[in-house]
Amino acid sequence: MSKRRNLRKDPRDFTGGGIFGLPKERRSTGNLEIDRRVSSLVDEWSCGASAELVQEMIVTALKLGKDCPPEGDMKLFNRALKEMREASKVFSPYVEERKISIFGSARTRQDEPEFKVAVEFGRRMREAGFMGITGAGDGIMGAAQKGSGRDNSFGLNINLPFEQSANETIDGDEKLINFNYFFTRKLAFVKESDALAALPGGFGTMDELFEALTLIQTGKAQIVPIVLLDREGGTYWKTWFQFVQDHLFRLGLISEGDFNLFKMTTDMDEAVEEVIGFYRNYHSYRYVHKKLVMRLQHPVTDEMLTRLNRDFSDLLDEGEFAACDALPEERDEVHLKDMPRLICRKKRGIAGRFRELINVVNQY
Repeated sequence: MSKRRNLRKDPRDFTGGGIFGLPKERRSTGNLEIDRRVSSLVDEWSCGASAELVQEMIVTALKLGKDCPPEGDMKLFNRALKEMREASKVFSPYVEERKISIFGSARTRQDEPEFKVAVEFGRRMREAGFMGITGAGDGIMGAAQKGSGRDNSFGLNINLPFEQSANETIDGDEKLINFNYFFTRKLAFVKESDALAALPGGFGTMDELFEALTLIQTGKAQIVPIVLLDREGGTYWKTWFQFVQDHLFRLGLISEGDFNLFKMTTDMDEAVEEVIGFYRNYHSYRYVHKKLVMRLQHPVTDEMLTRLNRDFSDLLDEGEFAACDALPEERDEVHLKDMPRLICRKKRGIAGRFRELINVVNQY
């Protein structure tokens, strides 16, 4: 697969426009002359539409310097920003491509059935039009990378003093990114993905899965399909699910609707359908002030509206589900302007229930 040319000017917003608490006024150093010089520097550097945010980052960096934090903290902040910039540069040419992040153990041997499942799943997702994103290691990661293919996948490698180096499929590729910090790596996994899949793994796999579920449950990331895939007859996710039921749900630590956020299966066809079926009609959503706007592949029908307003009124703060055209605030997403839309005033939270609504929308 040849390198794609990025035709979009706007960044992929994995929060759906749901970032809140940003300052309404430009941050200041407290020194008007320094503010003027920073503004002049940013203008001279030609940062375009990002100029105001670049200026804020410079101001924040200057304030950090004034705070005199420990050198170790400054090194962490500096390297984290560099890693996020590098990831953004690598993914940018492929922003229009659907992608799936695939998690799993680095220790799985090639003769184990889970390895073969990962190869097959990566291949099936490639055939369905999804680029693969893995942690770039061996085991499940290397298997999924092999199935996705070098040209059709990304590797997000973590620098460790032991255990992991890039697998042979992605080693040396321009789409291999090396991270020093797990948190910047996990951000890239979630930020760049249109779907997530987890196969059996250790602490790292659990960490990545629970991070994604937490971000989606709390509305910090868009809802995407999450597949928990095991080999035929496997009990890894069955055992995990028993724990979640007995020790999280039974104690009231999660809600019943949270079970809608993932699909657990040992059937390859079912796993693939869970991902591609999610985008059969649904495309994406974003918040515009207090309104949620859902972009669809097909026109909104009267039958759909009747069903949604009858069966999902509990999702609404007020009003009803309605059809609409692109809002003026969506003008930064020109490529989506002609898509049919649903609009509503959705209650915050209850992500699992909203996932049920998306499933219904995909029936039309």
